[in-house]
Amino acid sequence: MRPLLLSAALTLALAVPLASAQDSKLPDIGSSAGELLTPARQAEYGGMMLRELRNYGYLLDDPLVDDWLQTMGARLGSNSAQPRQPYTFFMLKDRQINAFATLGGYIGVNAGLVLTAEREDEVAAVLSHEIAHVTQQHVLRGVERAQRDQIPILLGMLAAVVAAQQAGGNSSGDATMAAITSGMGLMQQRQINYTRSNESEADRLGIRTLARSGYDVDAMAGFFERMSASMRGNAGGYSVPDFLQTHPVTTTRISEAKSRAEQMKKDTVLLTTAVPGGVREERVDPADPALSDPLVRRNNPLLPASMQVSVTTLSRGATGQFEWARERLRVLSADTPGDVLKEYENLQRAQKDGLTEPQRYGLALARLRSSAAGQARDDLQALLRDHPDNLWVALALGEAESRAGQPAQANARFEALLRQHPGSRPVALTFAAILNEQGGREAGQRAQAMLRPLLSQSGNDPVFQTRFARASELAGDTTRASEAYAEAAFLSGRPEQALIQLQALKRQPALDYVGRARVDARIEAITPTVLEMRRQGIQDPDLDRR
Repeated sequence: MRPLLLSAALTLALAVPLASAQDSKLPDIGSSAGELLTPARQAEYGGMMLRELRNYGYLLDDPLVDDWLQTMGARLGSNSAQPRQPYTFFMLKDRQINAFATLGGYIGVNAGLVLTAEREDEVAAVLSHEIAHVTQQHVLRGVERAQRDQIPILLGMLAAVVAAQQAGGNSSGDATMAAITSGMGLMQQRQINYTRSNESEADRLGIRTLARSGYDVDAMAGFFERMSASMRGNAGGYSVPDFLQTHPVTTTRISEAKSRAEQMKKDTVLLTTAVPGGVREERVDPADPALSDPLVRRNNPLLPASMQVSVTTLSRGATGQFEWARERLRVLSADTPGDVLKEYENLQRAQKDGLTEPQRYGLALARLRSSAAGQARDDLQALLRDHPDNLWVALALGEAESRAGQPAQANARFEALLRQHPGSRPVALTFAAILNEQGGREAGQRAQAMLRPLLSQSGNDPVFQTRFARASELAGDTTRASEAYAEAAFLSGRPEQALIQLQALKRQPALDYVGRARVDARIEAITPTVLEMRRQGIQDPDLDRR
């Protein structure tokens, strides 16, 4: 029993600092954390983690939601302490309230966080906080500190265990457990201390990023207060939201966020700009060069002043898509279409004025997913009359029309959307999915031709690769189909499957010189990943290894 306990203690002690790598102390000048991993290596590990999450079904890959999240994240990242740092934002299906940052600028957001937020500014506040964890290298510093701390603590635990065992008697087992518990408590306390330091720094830098991006600086404190209320509400024995476990919220932290917001409002001026449908208010720091650009840039002498608008004024503040994104997430993160239909029934009963228009959109999506395409089509047509320029509604209506037996009408709608939004990933991928559903060589050729211009920028896009593969297959282009299916397997955390598919493709006699060179290059790139995963003992359960 004692060797087993000691082994468990050693394992846990080694695991705790690494598992809590992002919870570290404030950086000190001259830290060597950056020497642990090169930026390229960090990006490699971040990408591997993302693929593994997708492999186990944790990710929510949806073109519209991804486009909204990336737009918001890119805006915040460009206004962070390191605007040149590449960031990758991704959504997880989990309805727990959480978000996290890891190596290489990879930042994940749980669907539950968006469902809990009341406006986009609150989601942006959490993202800006996670971006600060990246810019300050908290993950790397956590690993560095763990390497320094774990050995002394483990030696102390071992000495206490040995002393307890030498004491003999019935109490030695209790003493052993006490030593282990004491050591583990010390490890955890240090991690809590690091968490508080890191969270304070991330809050301080994050709220500045929030302000520079045109979002409401009060959103950070507001979201913290709601999380704190959630924690108090769970005092009766319910589980604490994951966000509160990884991002402890205290009264001091909330008051500091409020204080920073008030100070920022004193140091900024409020601009009110007329926009279609009303006015938009945003705060600008006159002393910040990034925010003090004139509202009008006369870069084009051929245009009158009334038609010249600063690019920065068009890319600041909320996107206006939050409520539509939240309802789409509500549907896509539900366990079954029946569950989310009941959820909307409860919302309708609870709300005095019934469902909002974005919630009606979500209800139509739920009906579309539950094979009630005709009813969903009617609901979406009514919504589109009130919101003729809403891409979320228009794309859903096209899907509903195709599945309700009106493919020609649906395809005409998608073709019009392609002309209105050239190069749009959500439009192209949604249309391609519908064409693939319709089937046939002609549909495959249309989908392949539509997706081909996006091929060069979609190397890390598994949704694109899967839909391009199916379109190529329908079109009779087996080579391109095999390559795209292999890429989709790799991006979904199955590199060995990808390698096998590429090796089989390479043996095809019909493969031309250019295609063979392309396949050889991918085999060379994927092989190290496969070897590394084998070395770590990570196996693909779908492959027969006998």
